Amino acid sequence: MYILLTDLYVKVKTMEICIVGLGLIGGSMAMALKRAGYRVEGFNRSPKPLQYALENNIVDGAASSFEKYDAVIVALPPQATVDFILNTPFKKGAIVADICGVKRLIEDAVYSADLSINYVGMHPMAGKEVTGIENACADLFDRASMVITHGRFTDYNSLETIKALVKDMGFKYLVECSAELHDRKIAYTSQLAHVVSNAYVNDEEIEGCLGFTGGSFQDMTRIAGVDENAWAALYLDNADNLLNKCNNLIACLQGFVKELEKAQGDGDTASLAKFLSVGATAYRNGKAENFVGDGITVTQLK
Repeated sequence: MYILLTDLYVKVKTMEICIVGLGLIGGSMAMALKRAGYRVEGFNRSPKPLQYALENNIVDGAASSFEKYDAVIVALPPQATVDFILNTPFKKGAIVADICGVKRLIEDAVYSADLSINYVGMHPMAGKEVTGIENACADLFDRASMVITHGRFTDYNSLETIKALVKDMGFKYLVECSAELHDRKIAYTSQLAHVVSNAYVNDEEIEGCLGFTGGSFQDMTRIAGVDENAWAALYLDNADNLLNKCNNLIACLQGFVKELEKAQGDGDTASLAKFLSVGATAYRNGKAENFVGDGITVTQLK
């Protein structure tokens, strides 16, 4: 769509943009883009969030069709995203991006269809424990990473346009990789964390905890109450990767139980400490802050 990168910024600023799905993320994206000077219109499957967005100046107008937009960002659940992209008429050559927490499902569906659009996969690594456009905010992404996935069918100019939008939305880091790598990483960094948090509170000891909790408890339980229906669908869409990570965690917990039982029997913590040192050393060596990986490119935007 845009050939010269020197012309990119001016052309991006004049784009017709629509956000489809005005929840927490979609609403925050609209607000972030408007903060950066863009005109953004919106669409929602149910009327109340759209009405709220219009009344509160979160979007500049309501979309009735999608053939006028240069870029459409779809902020819907995975299957709804697939259905929308495959069954909606878009402007020829339009950029259509999604923000789903799984990427292979969307990419495979889009590239298997004969569509005259330029697809780019996105996944903002930001959120809250609450949902809904009422909780949207313009600065949600200011310290966050945006993952962009691409492969052999990705249009270069569309990719550069999305990168420009991401920068203007305020993201701190831009992470680029394949859809396959994204889903493998996200099974560990996001989905497994939600599973563990849910399992952690599924204990009778949760009753009567007030006064006994500190930061570690709050960190462990913060995401336990997310929408179970939405997350169950995400888990299923990435089941192969998530099962692998769950099995790794189970094996580690079983190893810990074995070492703890041994220490309980002989009163010696040396073997248990050695077992714990593996994870502790990984953390102390900063592996959680390591951006280096196979097929991953990271750009600091601010």
